[in-house]
Amino acid sequence: MAGERQGKCVNIGNCSLADKRETITTKAGQDFVCPECGKGLVLSTSSASASSPNPTRRNALILGGVAVLALAGAGLALRSCGHGATPAGAGSSAAPVSVSDATLRLGGSNTIGAKLAPALLTAYFKDLGCADVKSSSPAAEETVLSCDAAGRHLSATVSAHGSSTAFEGLADGKFDIGMASRRVKPEESVKLTSLGDMTSPSNEHVLGLDGIAVIVHPANQVAKLTVDQVGAIFTGVVTDWKQVGGASGAIAVYARDDKSGTYDTFKSLVLNKTPLVFGAKRFEDSGDLSSAVANDPRGVGFVGLSSIGGSKAVPVGPAGTAPLVPNRMTVGTEDYALSRRLFLYTGQTNAKPDVAKFIEFANSAKGQAVVEAAGFVPLTIHQEKTVVVATAPSDYSSLVANALRLSVDFRFRTGSSDLDNRGLKDLDRVTEFLSSSSVQADRLMLFGFADSRGADALNQKLSEGRAAAVSDALSQRGVKPGVIRGFGKALPVADNSTPDGQDKNRRVEVWVKR
Repeated sequence: MAGERQGKCVNIGNCSLADKRETITTKAGQDFVCPECGKGLVLSTSSASASSPNPTRRNALILGGVAVLALAGAGLALRSCGHGATPAGAGSSAAPVSVSDATLRLGGSNTIGAKLAPALLTAYFKDLGCADVKSSSPAAEETVLSCDAAGRHLSATVSAHGSSTAFEGLADGKFDIGMASRRVKPEESVKLTSLGDMTSPSNEHVLGLDGIAVIVHPANQVAKLTVDQVGAIFTGVVTDWKQVGGASGAIAVYARDDKSGTYDTFKSLVLNKTPLVFGAKRFEDSGDLSSAVANDPRGVGFVGLSSIGGSKAVPVGPAGTAPLVPNRMTVGTEDYALSRRLFLYTGQTNAKPDVAKFIEFANSAKGQAVVEAAGFVPLTIHQEKTVVVATAPSDYSSLVANALRLSVDFRFRTGSSDLDNRGLKDLDRVTEFLSSSSVQADRLMLFGFADSRGADALNQKLSEGRAAAVSDALSQRGVKPGVIRGFGKALPVADNSTPDGQDKNRRVEVWVKR
């Protein structure tokens, strides 16, 4: 009928009509908004054609499989810009852009997608020759970027609605790259077998590191928390700050939403299978959560390292270990109990050459500089003086007394003696660090560790074998460490009663003698 318009809601995760991708029709004179959530609708291509006497003048917004931004004004395809639409009649004629036309389509984790992914894409496009990268946000947690370089139009879409949506989008072919602030789950990997083994180095790419900080109001008196105490707070077992060393007062719990990779990781590392306390206030955005905690003297929440903001991070550690504050060293070595990796997932092969090129750029020195600028911990290696706990073995303490620790620990694939995907890349990073510094290879010291399962003699042998495996891999790159030792189950950095904790404790530290 005349005056009718059709569109789609893109408030994904907060509106059932958006989640169902339903087409919504509004009658003449009605506001062009979603009847459920009240958000503005995205005009569908078919509606724009039918209602306009000139089919070359229309708006079409579809991003991340639901909305890619395109606007044609007298044949002008919009080079998206945060300052609004391009005036009609400007520029040359071009056809509207569809979702498949985007150079790169990223989707998944809000932790990565909110700021880091757009920043990386901007840097990548500039590295390809773009002088000016335009950016717009047509809907919540959605970003479109575009520019021109050497006669080529480049565009990218970022849809940041939670890590679980990364694997859904990869399966549906809506995303070229899935962003996740947790590792792919076995059941997700099974659904993506057509794209390859999602746990292999060809499909799983570690982008950077993050620490899930437990945050409180700046005036909160709590000096430290064990992982068990954090779990008790967020499951409602502990309800008053006095129970964990603070001033008397009821605890107000803030948490990320169910689609969040931050919540998924927190649930795995802290909550296990115990439900979150009833009445916790939930947030899709980490920045909003942090602001709420910073303004609530009774509040406690959890966010990624880059989202601490005006709140205060509490030192956290497993019972019986020294609690640590998340920072570049403790997160870089993954010694911090609530550290995590940020991942990019791709198909083993992709028809778009920019996919592999972007992954390579993200792991380069230029890309890692962007990771750091965004508030995360980069994979680039540095050395730092580190305080050794009093419970360390005496020979370990003697060896590191005048040494600096590198911001990397080598870890292994679960149930395997093979290095994990980060470790394989870190071999080259350590080699590059040594070649670009004054550190001689024979000053390198490798210390292996095991979990606490099994007999002490076996754990000692396993820890020595891990250190030797890293030494052999480095030797193939022309680097021959001077000291190779194993320390069995000593110095756990995580809870040995959990599989994740055992994986973290099976590691090889890297030190440099001064």
